[in-house]
Amino acid sequence: MMGGTLLLLGEAGWQLHYMNVANGNLGSMVLPAARTAALRKREAQAAAKELGATWHPPICNDLGIFYDDRTLRRIAAVVREVEPTILLTHSPQDYMEDHMNAARLAVTAAFARSAPNYRTTPARPPVPGPVTIYHASPHALRDGLRRCLPPGAFVDTTSVQVRKRAALACHASQQQWLDATQGMDSYLETMETFSRRLGRLSGAFAHAEGWRRHSHMGFCGENDDPLKAALGSRFLVNESYERSLECGNVAGTERE
Repeated sequence: MMGGTLLLLGEAGWQLHYMNVANGNLGSMVLPAARTAALRKREAQAAAKELGATWHPPICNDLGIFYDDRTLRRIAAVVREVEPTILLTHSPQDYMEDHMNAARLAVTAAFARSAPNYRTTPARPPVPGPVTIYHASPHALRDGLRRCLPPGAFVDTTSVQVRKRAALACHASQQQWLDATQGMDSYLETMETFSRRLGRLSGAFAHAEGWRRHSHMGFCGENDDPLKAALGSRFLVNESYERSLECGNVAGTERE
C-alpha cells in the first residue's frame, strides 16, 4: 500500500522508518505462532533493508492491536524517537480491525508527540514541530461496508515498481496464508493489479498508490502538504475528492 511512496521519499533524501505494529504470529497454516512470528520478523527486517528504512520491532500479536492505553504509550514512544514530518499509516476504514486500530493509534500517538504531561513507554521526551498524516488507500478501495473510498491524491510509483515488488517479496511466507484465507493466489500479482488500478484512476500514471491527508488540526498547518512538496510531479491531487470535502459535494468514484 505504501512501499512505492517510501522508496520515492528515500530517493528524495528523506530518512525512512518502517514499523509493523503486529508481529504476524497468526500468519501461517502450518507453523506454530512463535515460529511464524520469528519468520515474519526476519522477513520484515529484510523488507526494511530493501526499502532503505530503519526497522522498528512490532509490539502486538495479530488480532491483538487494540486502541488502549498500553499500546498507545508504546507507539507514542516510537513517534517521539523518530520525530516524523510525514507519517504514513493505514486507512481508518478498512476490511480488518488490526489495520483500522493501527491507524487510530498512529494518529493519537502523533497528536501526543508534544504534550509534556503525556508519558510514553519507554519514557521519551516530547518533541515539537509539525507532522502531516496520510492514510493509505484500503484494500480494494473499499471500507468494511463495501463503500468505495477514492484517494485524495495519487503518487506515481511506476519508476520504483520493480523495487517495491522486491521489498514485498521479502514477505514470502504470506503467499500460502493469503491464498488460503483471503483468496489471493499471488500476493505480488495482487499488489501489481491494485497499483495498476490506481494508476488508471489517476488518469496519468501506469502504477500508483493512493493517499488521503488527515485533518491538520493538532498536527500541522492547514495547508501543509509535505508529501506533495517532496514528490513534485509524481504527486497528483484528486480534485474531485477535494471538492467532495465541501458540504453537499460527492467525490467521483470508479465505475466497476
